[in-house]
Amino acid sequence: MGLTKMNSPVRVLMITSEWPTLERPLDVPFLVQQVAFLRQAGVEVEVFSFRGARNPINYLKAWWRLRKTLDPGKYDVVHAQFGQAGLLPWPKRLPLVITFHGCEVLGVKGPDGITTLPGKFMQKLSYLVARGANAVIIVSNQMRQYLPKKEMHVLPTGVDLASLPIISQADARKRMNLDLTERLVLFVGNPESQRKRYSLAREAMDILSKRLDARLILGWNMTHDEVLMMMQACDVMIVASRQEGSPTVVKEALACDLPIVSVVVGDVPERLEGIDGCEICVDDRPETIAAALERVLNRGRRINGRQVMHELDEPVLAQKLIGIYRSVIKPQFASQTEMSESKTPTMSSAVGSSQS
Repeated sequence: MGLTKMNSPVRVLMITSEWPTLERPLDVPFLVQQVAFLRQAGVEVEVFSFRGARNPINYLKAWWRLRKTLDPGKYDVVHAQFGQAGLLPWPKRLPLVITFHGCEVLGVKGPDGITTLPGKFMQKLSYLVARGANAVIIVSNQMRQYLPKKEMHVLPTGVDLASLPIISQADARKRMNLDLTERLVLFVGNPESQRKRYSLAREAMDILSKRLDARLILGWNMTHDEVLMMMQACDVMIVASRQEGSPTVVKEALACDLPIVSVVVGDVPERLEGIDGCEICVDDRPETIAAALERVLNRGRRINGRQVMHELDEPVLAQKLIGIYRSVIKPQFASQTEMSESKTPTMSSAVGSSQS
């Protein structure tokens, strides 16, 4: 029974509070993409979504709805995306995998850069749910220090290389109605988000403009395809975030061979390591960022980023995630097999019984 089960498709109930809705259609495209590639790989994935909105009543309602629908015979494993989703499966009926993506572990920061009280509460909560999980996935190594000392899998968010446009910069600019000779700096993210620090990018651009003509392009309120086209059209992307886990836009920019200038945040230094034409700033001062932008723009060339992204291609990451699923399912079915075998008489014992 155990061997047959382990060779059958994995059945996953994925729980998340961040699934896109009609009101928030741009949320977590990386999560939607991961589910799509798991399904392509043969995994049976059902998504249980809810909105916590920092309201305990919403979590209680979602927990009760999950209690009524979670049939242990229907799934092999529960996968909670983001630490707050790890609350719902308790008490556990199935093996639990939790992926931590960033703020819930690192702590939500206020305008002063200090972790807020709700952020500290979420950190404590993430620590507790991680202790009881059968497998913990983090998207960057910096999260380890905030979680229990146990085995963790580092699995960054991935990119779908097959879907990324391969087009010349000139053609991309023509499609986006951009000047062919202008120096363009791309910022991707909500300009109102304190975490993304659009204001810091603007300050750096103001300093840069005194030495070099360049224009900041805001990649926001665009479709995903339009953002990707902007990555092909621009000369450099700036990352000024105060806090990140494993930002997908960085990997997409690299796959588009777009140079990147970034502050030290999340796993970005690891992603940019060894890539000629990208720069990690030694501090968050706008003068430092402006100087890095100037060097990259004066270099005036694309990078060889796509070739280093193959290890983070979604089909590759999907197989690694399936391996994690099977690692937590296997002990369960092994114990079931042992129990089954202990209840089944062996041939010798059956013969001995008949002779007595």
